Amino acid sequence: MTNPRSKVVTLTDAAAVRVKEIMSDADNAYIAVRVGVKNGGCAGMEYTMDYATEKAPLDEEVEDNGVRILIDPAAVLFLLGSELDYVVDKLSAKFVFNNPNQTDACGCGESVNITPAASI
Repeated sequence: MTNPRSKVVTLTDAAAVRVKEIMSDADNAYIAVRVGVKNGGCAGMEYTMDYATEKAPLDEEVEDNGVRILIDPAAVLFLLGSELDYVVDKLSAKFVFNNPNQTDACGCGESVNITPAASI
């Protein structure tokens, strides 16, 4: 018996519901949500989320809670084991990455410092 490979990113129920709402309201027929990381911000890196119209040949593909997620191969080790949540409080509603590889964040919460996971 083999163990299935762990998903790079999982979604909470709240995140899945919100992504489905956003995708159904989109003007174009997108195939997935693309998540990743990029250099920027005062802590060094920022999470990214965009619509995806196609899957690149090396994209990591995850299906969780009925949502299709594409991950840039350069971001996989930074996101390994992350959970995407959607949080609503008194003053905001936003997607939040709960990432075990995140070591620090700036005061405003817009950028993070992430150490790549050792391996997949």
